[in-house]
Amino acid sequence: MSISLEDCIARDRADPLGFCAQRFHIDPGTIYLDGNSLGALPADTAPTVLSTTEQEWGIDLIQSWNKADWYHLPATLGDRIGRLTGAESGQIVVCDNTSINLFKCLHAALAMNPERSRIVAHKGDFPTDLYMIRGVATSASRSIETVLVEGEEDIGPALDQDTAVAVVSQVNYKSGRIQDMEALSSHARDHGVILIWDLCHSVGVMPIELDRAGIDFAVGCTYKYLNGGPGAPAFVYAANRHHSKLFQPLCGWWSHASPFDFSTDYKPSAGIKRMLTGTQPVLSLRGVGCGLDTFNDIDMAMVRRKSMALCSLFIDLVNQQCEGLGISVLGPDNVSLRGSHVSLEFDQGFSVIQAMTEQGVIGDFRAPNLMRFGFAPLYISYRQVWDAVTVLRHCINKAPWNEPRYNQRSAVT
Repeated sequence: MSISLEDCIARDRADPLGFCAQRFHIDPGTIYLDGNSLGALPADTAPTVLSTTEQEWGIDLIQSWNKADWYHLPATLGDRIGRLTGAESGQIVVCDNTSINLFKCLHAALAMNPERSRIVAHKGDFPTDLYMIRGVATSASRSIETVLVEGEEDIGPALDQDTAVAVVSQVNYKSGRIQDMEALSSHARDHGVILIWDLCHSVGVMPIELDRAGIDFAVGCTYKYLNGGPGAPAFVYAANRHHSKLFQPLCGWWSHASPFDFSTDYKPSAGIKRMLTGTQPVLSLRGVGCGLDTFNDIDMAMVRRKSMALCSLFIDLVNQQCEGLGISVLGPDNVSLRGSHVSLEFDQGFSVIQAMTEQGVIGDFRAPNLMRFGFAPLYISYRQVWDAVTVLRHCINKAPWNEPRYNQRSAVT
C-alpha cells in the first residue's frame, strides 16, 4: 500500500512525543538525521553552561566543588543514566570517554578471569573497540589471544572455556542489528565468560535492562542519542556483585577512598567510584545533565515504539520512492531487530550525502559505501522522514558524483 505525505502528517498529529522537539534548538530549515553520531543541542544547554561558567566558576570559583556539588557529578549523572538503562543507583559513573572506559573494563575483566586467555569480539564492531582490545591484549601481564568472529551471530558459539571476556555492541554501528542482551549474557554466564556491552548506539532510543539481564560491565557515550554535546564524557557500568574485587589500572586520585588525604599509598574507593580516574570536566558534565533533562518524564517504551515506526517508514519510503536507483538497505528488514538508524548501501554514497546536506538533510557516511541515517525519536517527525527520502531521491537523480565539489573529503566524514 502506497504511503502518502498526508499519511505522514497524520502520524505527526497523533504522535505522543511530538512536543519533545521543543526541548531542542534545531534550525527549522534542517532535517537532522545524524543524532546517532552527535545529538542535537538541547534548548537548556547553552544557558546552563553559561551560568556554570559565569556564576559557579566566575563568581564562586573553587567553592563550587562543594557549593554547586561539582565533585559528585560523575555519580549523580551516572544514577540518572541508570534510570534509562535499568541500573540501580551506585553502578554507573560518567567519566572519561568510551575508549578509556572500555580499557578499564577489559583490564578488570581479565583480572577476574585469570586462568583464561582469550578476548572475543565481532570484527565488524566499531573500530575503537577493536583497537582497545588489541591494545589491552598486547599490554596485559599474560599472553592474551584476540579472536574476532566474522558475523554478529558467531559471538555466542565462540565463547568457550578459554574465553575470559567478550566485547559486544548492543546495536551495531553499521547494520543497526540488535544483539539479544539477555540471551547472550545468560549464555556467557553459563560458560564463565565476562561480557562488556557497548551501548553507544542503543542508549537513549530503546529500553535497556542492565540489572535484569545480569550484565557484568557496560560502556557508552552521552553525545549521541543522550544529547550531551560534542566530546561529552562517557559512562561506565559495573554490576554491584563485582565491586569488591574490581580493579582497573588507571587508578587516579578520584578513585581513591580518601582523595583529599593526599596519601601516597593507593586505597581504592568502595563501589563504582573505583572506575574513576582523575578530575572530570565540569562544563561538559553540565551539558550531559541537560541532555538527560530532555528525557524527563519520557517513557522509554514509547521512545522505542516511535524509533521503530520512524525506521520502518524510512525503509518503506526508500523502497517506494527510490526503486531502481541502486540502493539497498543494510541490516534486518524487521525493525524490531534493529536500533534507531538505517544504513543504505550505495556506491556513490559519499557524494550523495554531501548533496543532501546542501539541501538541509543531514545524515552521515561510513566507508566504504554506507549512507547512514539516525532517527532520534525526541526530535524527528514523520513528515521529516518523508521530506528526507524525497531529497534523497532528488540527489541521486542529480548524480552529484560527477561534480568535484561533492567529492571533497574533509577530516571528518
